[in-house]
Amino acid sequence: MPKVCAICGKGPVFGNNVSHSHKATKRKWNPNLQRVKAATKSGTKRIWVCTRCIRSGKVKKAI
Repeated sequence: MPKVCAICGKGPVFGNNVSHSHKATKRKWNPNLQRVKAATKSGTKRIWVCTRCIRSGKVKKAI
């Protein structure tokens, strides 16, 4: 599964888990991507889109 939104380009963000003792370990936040059948210029395609783009109406869903 690609980790990038096809519409806005939102991808994973990296940072640290910080414990109570302030020991930092690496971690990753992935975007909430959904596979959507969308209408594009070249026809109907299944693309990975973040839920923010779906909710805001940037994606025209195909029937």
